[in-house]
Amino acid sequence: MDLLSLRKSHLFYGWRIVLACGLVAVIGWSLSVFGMGVYIHALSETRGFSISLVSTAVSFSYLVNAACLMSVGTATAELGAKPVLATGVVALALSVAGLGYCHESWQLFGLFAVMGIGRSCLSTTTISTTLAPWFEMYQGRAVSTALLGASVGGMIGTPLLLGGIALLGVKQAFGLAGLASTIILLPVVVLVLKRSPQELGLLPDGGLKAASTGIQQAKWSRNGAMRTRQFQSQLLAFALAMLVQNAFLSHHVPMVAPILGDAGASTAVTLAAAAAFVGRVALARFADRIDLRLTTAGVMLLGTVALAYMSNATSAFSLLLASAMYGVTIGNLTTLSPLIARREFGAVSFGSIYGLIAAAIAFATAFGPAICGLLRDSLGSYGPPLLVFAGINLIAAGIIVWGGRKPMPQPS
Repeated sequence: MDLLSLRKSHLFYGWRIVLACGLVAVIGWSLSVFGMGVYIHALSETRGFSISLVSTAVSFSYLVNAACLMSVGTATAELGAKPVLATGVVALALSVAGLGYCHESWQLFGLFAVMGIGRSCLSTTTISTTLAPWFEMYQGRAVSTALLGASVGGMIGTPLLLGGIALLGVKQAFGLAGLASTIILLPVVVLVLKRSPQELGLLPDGGLKAASTGIQQAKWSRNGAMRTRQFQSQLLAFALAMLVQNAFLSHHVPMVAPILGDAGASTAVTLAAAAAFVGRVALARFADRIDLRLTTAGVMLLGTVALAYMSNATSAFSLLLASAMYGVTIGNLTTLSPLIARREFGAVSFGSIYGLIAAAIAFATAFGPAICGLLRDSLGSYGPPLLVFAGINLIAAGIIVWGGRKPMPQPS
């Protein structure tokens, strides 16, 4: 068998990178995204912290995450994913385990700060930048497939955390979660990940190195990208929509627990994550052939309807239905942002440009949990905040469409 036949007989190594990134997403989103609602609920119930205080600590975590994201994208592009992801695994594990021993407000903020570092290193930015060199034709499918792990994390993370707390208590459950994440992820990060297909004599999508045409993409400068309508509209629209999403995810458990109970709240989160999984599967199938901006607007409009509906929901059925409706948007919003940046600015510029976009989005969205918590405590229920967030989603949908109504300029 000649070299060409041998290589064609094996699955392109890039898909192994996709699977590794998918596992990172499972653990990362379980503990640093969907876990936030569990932390707010458990720490307010067992440690006496107010919901607004824990929510503010969660927002502080998102601010730290935002401060790190710009460097994370650049570091992943320049140094490779291994050191960035390894740092994220350790930081996330230590912060989750430490929450079990948290009794003072300064400990609360310190641990959520460490969690922010971990989240940034295990983020969509890192995963998308890791995959950018490996795929050209199938970039949308690769990123969407990897981020299916985020939905799986939502389906299993909250039930496992809540079940562990009920069975073992907060301290033991959080400690076990931190230990398990380290044991599972570190070997994958060290043994599976590689920087680029060129290390294996391949081109993106599995082409042979000998088939290279020598064509190189022009590279965007950050200043040049920032002057485009495409950059500005993507940043603003996703900043607004992700502010809403962070607020929803962080408060989902305490939002529905008064009516559904802890077991029902776990079901609602799992249902939302399952809906996100279905949405991501559909996106993975069609991402490389659709208008990403119009699709994003549709997703945001669905979120508007779901939040408005939930604001007046008083029955178990209506809360579960609204959770599922909004769940469809959760996965797709997270995935669509890097896909738009990758398509419009290219693989060569992606790490630097999307790192900047993601950092700005994360900074804006960091305030979502705190705003939601403060509104809830001051107004006495989650109804008014949900209506406000529905309106914000509607505005974001208009902005993302507006940003695509002008041709992409040449790189500068």
